[in-house]
Amino acid sequence: MRICIYGAGAVGGYLGVQLALAGVDVSLIARGSHLSAMQQNGVKLLIGDEERVAYPRCTFDPTELGVQDVVIVCLKAPAWPKIVDSIQPLLGADTAVVTAVNGIPWWYFYQLDSPWRDHQLQSVDPGGLIWQKIGPERAIGCVVYPATEIVVPGVIKHISGNRFSLGEPSGERTERVKAVSHIMGQAGLKAPVRNHIRNDIWVKLWGNLSFNPVSALTGATLDVIIENPNTHALIRAMMLEGRAVGEELGVRFGLDVDQRIAGAAKVGAHKTSMLQDLERGRVIEIDALVTAVQEIGRLVNVATPTIDTVLALIQQRARLVGCY
Repeated sequence: MRICIYGAGAVGGYLGVQLALAGVDVSLIARGSHLSAMQQNGVKLLIGDEERVAYPRCTFDPTELGVQDVVIVCLKAPAWPKIVDSIQPLLGADTAVVTAVNGIPWWYFYQLDSPWRDHQLQSVDPGGLIWQKIGPERAIGCVVYPATEIVVPGVIKHISGNRFSLGEPSGERTERVKAVSHIMGQAGLKAPVRNHIRNDIWVKLWGNLSFNPVSALTGATLDVIIENPNTHALIRAMMLEGRAVGEELGVRFGLDVDQRIAGAAKVGAHKTSMLQDLERGRVIEIDALVTAVQEIGRLVNVATPTIDTVLALIQQRARLVGCY
């Protein structure tokens, strides 16, 4: 099986090393100094006191790689519309595209058993560009749990976690999703096939929807947000609104809001990805994490007043510093 990781940053690079060392025919697409370092020195992965080095093909140009069996896209949601043309050389008639992305994915309503089946979300796929040019029939959902970071170009540090939950939008256990799960398992990763991947998407989204924008607005770490009664109440209100939206679509949450908040509290003094990106002047993932929930709420006629307010604030904040 030929696998390409499109967007071999911290998570994609970690995945690439693990697959390459397991003997998988894997290629990495990256850019800049990180790509140059990987081409010259291989991809280095630090896990605890161990250093692992792999030498997969690394390039910026997908035309060098040809058609793949599986493309795992590890880019953040705002980058997806920008790659719909450049990804085309990797796509054959049967190529699967694993969407390793936070938040509500662009294919969310594909084959969903609801009155909104095949609805296209404008917040994450303006004009339906991704839907048209990549195609929802290629999509395999993926919820990413590992925490990783690029220490210096070409060197990735694994912090925690090794689970990548997978699932077909239809809920079927197809041969292709089982094959991807098997290969990732051989690479030392946990890749369970989930019958209801949207449930997993929403449970992770719960935290990203609330903690990310509040942290970016306040500059506070998770522990501070949770310990402060006012921000704690704000987070809880956003989660309750998000749960109401998800449940209207048939999502089942395996834990309650307070359990989800308690789980986040265990992480401690952690800066969310949105806060980190804002501090570094990077485009932040507002739309897939927050705007999409607002859009779906309006679609299913569920009010989201707290989410609406926080969304307006974080959009304005991000625009002021050029991150949106």
